[in-house]
Amino acid sequence: MLYNDNLPVRYPKGNFAMVTVYSFTGASILASIIFSLLLFLSIDEDPVMQLLFGGLAVIFELGKFFAWYEFGERRSRRNYAGAFSAFAFYSVLAAISIGGSIGGINSATNKAQSHINVQQSKVNSYNMQIEAIEKQIELNNIAAEKYIQMERIATGVARIQEQNDKLREQQMQLAAERDSLPVVTQGSVIGLIDSLAKSLGIETQTAQLGLVVFLSVLLDFFAAFFVGLIGEELRFRNQFRQGGGFTIDSFACSPAEPELLSHQPSVQAAQGDSDDPASQADTDASPPKEPAKPKTLYEQAIEALSTNKVNCTKRAVTRHLKVSTEEVDELFKRFMEEGIVSKKPNNHYQWHGVTES
Repeated sequence: MLYNDNLPVRYPKGNFAMVTVYSFTGASILASIIFSLLLFLSIDEDPVMQLLFGGLAVIFELGKFFAWYEFGERRSRRNYAGAFSAFAFYSVLAAISIGGSIGGINSATNKAQSHINVQQSKVNSYNMQIEAIEKQIELNNIAAEKYIQMERIATGVARIQEQNDKLREQQMQLAAERDSLPVVTQGSVIGLIDSLAKSLGIETQTAQLGLVVFLSVLLDFFAAFFVGLIGEELRFRNQFRQGGGFTIDSFACSPAEPELLSHQPSVQAAQGDSDDPASQADTDASPPKEPAKPKTLYEQAIEALSTNKVNCTKRAVTRHLKVSTEEVDELFKRFMEEGIVSKKPNNHYQWHGVTES
């Protein structure tokens, strides 16, 4: 895998990413508030009490997420005692919120289930009436057999047949009314609950409770994750503006060794020599020195790398010497031929230094 020296370690997230994060966070917080309201508003039917309990649910939800945000802030400042208190406060509010969400989701699910139960009860009522008529017809047939045995066909059997005909008409009318009832459509959530109950071999109520608890906990952790993500991104942006960003150049290939303060004695010696009149006269009498020859590009690069003025990267050498990339490529090629620089498996360069001959 090739590494690009121009690639920074991390940039702040763009506008699209932040809009997405804020959207997810707002939607999850709003859903958590709504499910908690479903439970708290069902406590009392008085409008004043509903207003109080509804406000309490909103305060708990918003306070819970702010406590989680404050937990991240205090932990980043290494205030562990404050972070622990914020986490404890968040845990209490999260438990209340999860309980409210469980109650709200369960209430909404029970309403959908109750609608299905009402429709099913109507169908069962028609089925019971049709079955009762069928039993009455069977009893009439038994009585008709008795009349036949007593040879009273003209009087008894004819009357029973008329009753059976009326019962059959009534039975057909009830069946038509039953079939005309609207078809009960099973919602996706109810279907999911029934499928879970059948696959796990448990009761429907148990499967419903497990699904509600799972969704409530997942919703709460989902919102907390995005709130923490927003806090971490805001802290990083502040550090990025103050520090000017974090790039790969800030990580040196080889650590720079501390230099000894050896220049002070030489400065004092130079000052002492300048105070000596004889040395000053000798200096004036000596011919002027020729200006030093400019160092070659190769020598400048060796000096910069040997004194740890730059890192062992092509980009750093290019910036320091202010030359083209092609010239730096030729320098590093020569360094590798001479064994001064080696290339790591990750395509980074490592400085070994010039060996004295």
